Amino acid sequence: MQVVMSSSLHSLPWSAQTLVSNFNSPLELKQAHAHLIKTNAPLSLIPPSRIASVCALSHLDFSYAHRLLAHFHQRQIVVWNSCLKTLAESDSPFDAILLFRRLREFDVVPDSFTCAFVLKACTALLDDKNGKIIHGVVEKFGFQWNMVLQNMILNFYGLCGEMSTARLVFDKMPQRDVVSWNVMITHLVKSGDFEGAYGFFSRMPERNVRSWTMMISACVHCGKPKEGVQLFLEMEKIGVQVNEVTVVAVLSACADLGALELGMRIHEYSKRSGFGGNVRVLNTLIDMYVKCGCLEEARRVFEEMEKRTIVSWSAMIQGLAIHGHAQEALRFFSMMIEMGVMPNGVTFIGLLHACSHMGLVDEGRRFFSCMTRDYGIIPEIEHYGCMVDLYSRAGLLQEAHEFIMNMPIKPNGVVWGALLGGCKVHKNIELAEEATRHLAELDPLNDGYYIVLSNIYAEAERWEDASRVRKLMKNRGVKKKPGCSSIMVDGVIHEFVAGDDSHSQANEISDMWEKLLDYMKLRGYKPDTSVVLLDVEEKEKEKFLYGHSEKLALCFGLINTSPGSVIRIMKNLRVCEDCHAAFKLISAIVNREIVVRDRNRFHCFKDGACSCQDFW
Repeated sequence: MQVVMSSSLHSLPWSAQTLVSNFNSPLELKQAHAHLIKTNAPLSLIPPSRIASVCALSHLDFSYAHRLLAHFHQRQIVVWNSCLKTLAESDSPFDAILLFRRLREFDVVPDSFTCAFVLKACTALLDDKNGKIIHGVVEKFGFQWNMVLQNMILNFYGLCGEMSTARLVFDKMPQRDVVSWNVMITHLVKSGDFEGAYGFFSRMPERNVRSWTMMISACVHCGKPKEGVQLFLEMEKIGVQVNEVTVVAVLSACADLGALELGMRIHEYSKRSGFGGNVRVLNTLIDMYVKCGCLEEARRVFEEMEKRTIVSWSAMIQGLAIHGHAQEALRFFSMMIEMGVMPNGVTFIGLLHACSHMGLVDEGRRFFSCMTRDYGIIPEIEHYGCMVDLYSRAGLLQEAHEFIMNMPIKPNGVVWGALLGGCKVHKNIELAEEATRHLAELDPLNDGYYIVLSNIYAEAERWEDASRVRKLMKNRGVKKKPGCSSIMVDGVIHEFVAGDDSHSQANEISDMWEKLLDYMKLRGYKPDTSVVLLDVEEKEKEKFLYGHSEKLALCFGLINTSPGSVIRIMKNLRVCEDCHAAFKLISAIVNREIVVRDRNRFHCFKDGACSCQDFW
């Protein structure tokens, strides 16, 4: 059968033109073929890509298409590649794999594009078995030189969780580009191997903005925001141009670290660089300002947004809640609903958090009920934890316990921990013991729960029981986490540990505290030694109190910052009752606003008062 190229499609009658160019099934293709033979028209009038697409998924029809395409001058694999690409990107990528099998059965020789399209289908399906077959084809036909294909293979193994195989492929690659390194770093980070990812990053012969951004983001997700900020400063120093994704990653690091000065600088940079309208950047800015204790700046960003998403609203509601502005958080929710924005699960966590810290039990119950009834949101463990916290703070410990017992999902350590916290405040030893039994199974190495129970015993002067708990900690290898506070001054983070006297300004810090102590006592301050739950003399207890890390950080801040400026402190544990009372007095004495972010919330001390209704 000869392919004659002289005639054109327009020489055929209109009905024949439609049949030849728009057939939609193998039967219609055969009718078009028959018409061309009957009229002695050239076979080239039939679009070869259409032949492939209508015959690809049937074995018998494929055989017919294969014979038909053999009469075209175009290489068959080029035609089939177009079909493979379409199938690989469709909702049924496995069809691309089936087509590839037929191509091999009929000895159609693949090229690098064939492998790329089929590998794309295997990646979409995470089809380990067929992906390895394609890898074998790449090796067999000598396509190792194709960098794009090799990077796709790396990504495939990474997505399938086979990092050891990915490393072998990477090591054997005849050449690598920055994408190869980035792919390895991405999947090492996703697999939780931060050190391995950083090792690859350190060895990169060249890095692009994606390389830097991935490592900064990895630092944040692995709880290493300080290292993330250091990477950004290094990136900035060598002149790498950041993008919106970098800005989001660095702002997240600033949020976790409380690095307000750098966060504000990044904010200004984003405005100059045209990122000021990027919703994701703006949402991260809100979160950064909230976590750095600048609620008004967060509000300003929110109000200047042209378009707000549910993430924007939820960030503000959560921010208002943790800053002690519960009523305003509820007002924001009402505004959001009036504007037609549908809440999500995060929104309700913020609302329940607000109700919990303000003792709004009825409102909390109402929100918990309506999230499912009105919005179809199924409560998750975080919502149950908020409800237990709500009841526990309000002293409704039996109701909190019943709520836990009736939960449709298994309570975790956070849920039982919320009950334990309520037991400490409301001095319920029996429920505290039950909560601790569950916590010992769920989170056996968490020192906080043991310490709370020990403290409950100590407050009840059950010293033997308190000692028994501490011995239990020792026997189980649980170590008490020391209180640690940090403060940023002139772009440098200074960290203080409870009782630490190794700082270069330790003597000045001690002198500052003594001066403050004299002023505080004139205003009626008495050290609350009840928080020092050790069986020692009162003077020793006072010494422990005065060495709390947040007090050291505060004195350092007063020494090294200008009068009238806001002092911002971050603490890894909860602020104790004595520090809470002392900071209220000190804010009035020095006429400074003091913002402390502890494990649970923000405390804004100003003019002798705190923004929070309670210290807990």
